[in-house]
Amino acid sequence: MSVTTAPAVMPVRANPFIRTVRALSTLCGWIAAALTVIALFVTCHMIFVRAVLGQSTIWQTEAVIYMMIAATCLGLPYVQMLRGHVNVDLVPLWLGPAARRVLAYVVLLATIAVVAVVAWYSWDVFHQAWRRNWKSPSVWAPPLWIPYLALPIGFGAFLLQLLADLIGLITRSEAPFGIREEG
Repeated sequence: MSVTTAPAVMPVRANPFIRTVRALSTLCGWIAAALTVIALFVTCHMIFVRAVLGQSTIWQTEAVIYMMIAATCLGLPYVQMLRGHVNVDLVPLWLGPAARRVLAYVVLLATIAVVAVVAWYSWDVFHQAWRRNWKSPSVWAPPLWIPYLALPIGFGAFLLQLLADLIGLITRSEAPFGIREEG
């Protein structure tokens, strides 16, 4: 038996849901990258203000923390689309095609369940921060709904990407774990 690992993102022929979700995941990836670059420049600004100008900083540390958390959450669907999350493929490689497919369904459904719960509760946290007008306890005191918004958006888009992966598995447009049988 010979197997080959398929490319991370295989072309999707006609499924508009999968194409739309992949476009959204790509957008999230670009936003996550932009937030990371902006956080880098804000960190450089903070170092300049402290070291060269000898002044204290008020907002930079907190802003960098919020941007990096947002970049992490918003990057989730993009990394899933590229199959970039850490995985151990020893078991899927060891299994035959039918068992590999069953394992892929089990893993996807369990992941969907966990991510759905996290998305639900992150929406609740965002909504509470919005409704109660929570502010950061720092001197800068930004409204917390702004950084918290990245949680339901990121996990919601991650959930959509997982559902697109499940549809790809069901329609057989994607191989389980990206492993295609040769022959």
